Amino acid sequence: MKVESYKLEKAHDFISMFFNHRMGRWGFVIFCLFIVMAVFAPFLRTTSPDVSGTFERILISPDNVSWLGTDDLARDVWSQVIYGSRVSLMIGFVTAIITVITGTFVGIIAGFKGGTVDEVLMRVVDFFMMLPHLPLMIVLAAVLGASIWNIVIVISIVSWPSTARLVRSQVLSLKERPFVEAARCLGAGDVTLMMKEILPNVFPVMFAQAVLMVTETIYAESVLSFLGLGDPTRISWGTMLHFCFESGAMARAPWWVLPPIVCIVSLIISFSFLGSSVTDILTPGYKEKMGY
Repeated sequence: MKVESYKLEKAHDFISMFFNHRMGRWGFVIFCLFIVMAVFAPFLRTTSPDVSGTFERILISPDNVSWLGTDDLARDVWSQVIYGSRVSLMIGFVTAIITVITGTFVGIIAGFKGGTVDEVLMRVVDFFMMLPHLPLMIVLAAVLGASIWNIVIVISIVSWPSTARLVRSQVLSLKERPFVEAARCLGAGDVTLMMKEILPNVFPVMFAQAVLMVTETIYAESVLSFLGLGDPTRISWGTMLHFCFESGAMARAPWWVLPPIVCIVSLIISFSFLGSSVTDILTPGYKEKMGY
């Protein structure tokens, strides 16, 4: 009961500090707006983002029928922006989960085992980190083909090493702590020590890293889709910009190009705020500094 009470107290303190953090509050509000857009898309005066309209509705500026105008196929831009949030958020969350789990797994093994295992795994990490990420993602996306899940795979391949290196540095410190030695003396094996003693203590780092990974993923997906390497059958903010550029209407249809850019920037800023606030809260001494 004491352990559960302690955990509840720690969770309450974290939530309290988070919502008292100005950047955390703003990031959370912006993030919630996009979640509402994604979840309630059919109820926000939208139509199917893939359905073309009549010839007379091609490249119409915003009016009372199409709040953000139409594109070169007379599709409703408002509907594309709303439904595009689903694709961007889905890719961001799925990729962040895959990246953080992979990086954490490698980092824990490397830091805990040490020696040859650590050397081999860290050289693999160094190899991936020294590669230019954007050219590598472009090549992989071109080879694998245009698909949402291929985009997830491509971004995950180049993103996990930073998490692995960060987790490893934490594990190198944690494995020398008295509670780990005590568990070892009680007969706990390596797997038990890594899963029950080390892993719970790197959760804060994993959470902070996951928030940052979502930001990087949204940006990467937008860039790849803009370059024509995204899934053309699924409307995302990146594919909107790609179609706008391909049509040659970027200069004369600002109502088509600006909304996805604003959404991409806003969502990246919100996760940057969330990541900064979480990092601040997890910094040793922050609670005492803020007077909690």
